[in-house]
Amino acid sequence: MASERGTIPRNVDGAWPEPTAPSGRRLPSAPRERKPALAALAVVLIVGGALAAGLLVIQQGHKTGAIEVTQTVGQGQQIPPGALQEIQVSTGLGIDYVPWDEASQVTRTYAATTIPAGTLLTPQMTVATNNLATGLTQIGVALKDGQMPDGLQVGDRVDVYVVSDSAGQCPRPANFLLTTNAVVLSIQRPLDNSSSAAFDVQLGVSPGDAGGVTCNAANNNVSIGIIPSGQAGASPSSQPAAAPGNPAAKHPGGPATTPTGSHATSSQTTGGSG
Repeated sequence: MASERGTIPRNVDGAWPEPTAPSGRRLPSAPRERKPALAALAVVLIVGGALAAGLLVIQQGHKTGAIEVTQTVGQGQQIPPGALQEIQVSTGLGIDYVPWDEASQVTRTYAATTIPAGTLLTPQMTVATNNLATGLTQIGVALKDGQMPDGLQVGDRVDVYVVSDSAGQCPRPANFLLTTNAVVLSIQRPLDNSSSAAFDVQLGVSPGDAGGVTCNAANNNVSIGIIPSGQAGASPSSQPAAAPGNPAAKHPGGPATTPTGSHATSSQTTGGSG
């Protein structure tokens, strides 16, 4: 009698094949847990990040002209027009700067501190008046190579010396020191580089010493030396030996005379107390 059971044919090598699962039957799966709060948070983070990135790109795209200082400006020096150039800066990022359209006003101000080249100018770097010259007499001296030290800058404190021992009409102190602790207010460099070219240096000196310095400067008879920063005082002080008519300022052949004429009137005293 024939059997109703099915038979599993053997492979050629005699091994039995693996039985197959009945068709149409799947393994049971766990039900998916839905978390709508996390999904909403993910959407908010994605949208917020996209908005922030877009806003940053928009802000970086908005640029405006600002002022950059292209050469070193010493403390108390009037801002020269040639030391300014326009650069583009991003707006809305909290950067403090002076707009380029105010460049003409900046050239009428003075450096509050030394401004290095390549600095983005800020309002705190300039002042309306030159405080270095308060209470001092401003005089101009023409100095050639050898009469001034290398690296002289606006704001430096200097001593002014008489460089000739010949008798003349200008005061010549026994120690050759005409005034001490004067301040350099500006330096106008010569157009050519010859050794005979003179620098026009504006100094602020004690009013009591201005006559002697001016007289000797008019006769090309002065030189200056930079005072070390640790020894410079707060303001120029008058040297009794340099004052005309002082016994210590007498020439070997007789007393010094007080300068007259244009030498005594070529200086200008600023307001304030020294």
